[in-house]
Amino acid sequence: MALLVYATAADYTAYTKKPAPADIDGDLERASERIDELLQGAVYATDSSEMPVDADLRAAIARATCAQAAWAREVGDPYGVASAFKKTDIGSVRLERASGSDASGPPRHAQDAKAILRRAGLLPGVVIDATAWR
Repeated sequence: MALLVYATAADYTAYTKKPAPADIDGDLERASERIDELLQGAVYATDSSEMPVDADLRAAIARATCAQAAWAREVGDPYGVASAFKKTDIGSVRLERASGSDASGPPRHAQDAKAILRRAGLLPGVVIDATAWR
């Protein structure tokens, strides 16, 4: 299965009201992966390229992807790996891994991205019998 990228550089520019950085395509790919994590369990119709058929849902997912990319750029964690650590130090490199229910590392997903998906009705995901749509 090919990687779905939910937003373009033009979408990013429209969302942030700033010119897209030269390396935005890679950021949007990684942001799309994070959005896929949030969309697990969401049910919506897709076209042959696996993109949402509903224009409003498609636009919401694109905005959420842009929000995720902008947030990841701002916090300097485009891969979302910092959530695995409770504490990090750069001088003499010391990492303390987050663990269990007391993990308090930074979040992996942008709050704005989650809010956009929630308003679009995509969060929380609800699994239904898709055969009922036929």
